[in-house]
Amino acid sequence: MAVKRSRSARRMLSVFEAIAAAQPVGVSALARQLGADKSAVQRDLMTLADAGWIRPAPGMAGQWELSLHMLTLARTPHSSDSLRMRARPILERLRLETGETAYFALQDGDRFVVLDAAESHHLLRMMPAVGIVIPMQGSATARAVLPHLPEDEQARLLDAPVTAELQAEFAETRARGFAVNDEEIRPGAVALASVVLGNDGQPLGSLVLTGPAERMGPDRREEMGAMLRDGARQLSQEIV
Repeated sequence: MAVKRSRSARRMLSVFEAIAAAQPVGVSALARQLGADKSAVQRDLMTLADAGWIRPAPGMAGQWELSLHMLTLARTPHSSDSLRMRARPILERLRLETGETAYFALQDGDRFVVLDAAESHHLLRMMPAVGIVIPMQGSATARAVLPHLPEDEQARLLDAPVTAELQAEFAETRARGFAVNDEEIRPGAVALASVVLGNDGQPLGSLVLTGPAERMGPDRREEMGAMLRDGARQLSQEIV
């Protein structure tokens, strides 16, 4: 028997996520962003505030931000903690060897989320925030992971048929060991990604190097991609 979902709970979670993305933010902006009734959003805000999940932004009347209560969940033991600890020294080594930001993106259902990152020390750098969602369309992470999935799953995640051209691209990525995003999501930003596999051979996510196009030109990509590929293989081997 199908279980009825709670629309109000879904909206409240949407309000919470919108605050996290845009904080500090007010009720009117949230209602416009979510296309929801302002009074309903206001009730959600007060419920979240009473439960301790959000708080008024200091010195900004009518604006809300997340409370520190989030940290109690962030410290809760989770299966991804082991992955983060294993990935960390590899991320730091990649940063040292390349000078660019290295991060680990983990697949979470139909999306990818940044689990940990080692930030470049350059003044001009790319730095994805931990917890940010990486798009399925066009990202280096998706391009590294999708070639290792069955074709029906590829089509489902892309919401489009897998063409012969795309199959050829996937085969090239598997052979090379890393994927490239060349300023296709953000002008001036390049990303290389290599898939991390679990002990069952299924993709878990990817290791990524990202930086300005001027420092990650075509002349450096093979060398950097090889370092990234080796790091991803090492992490894959350490996962038990």
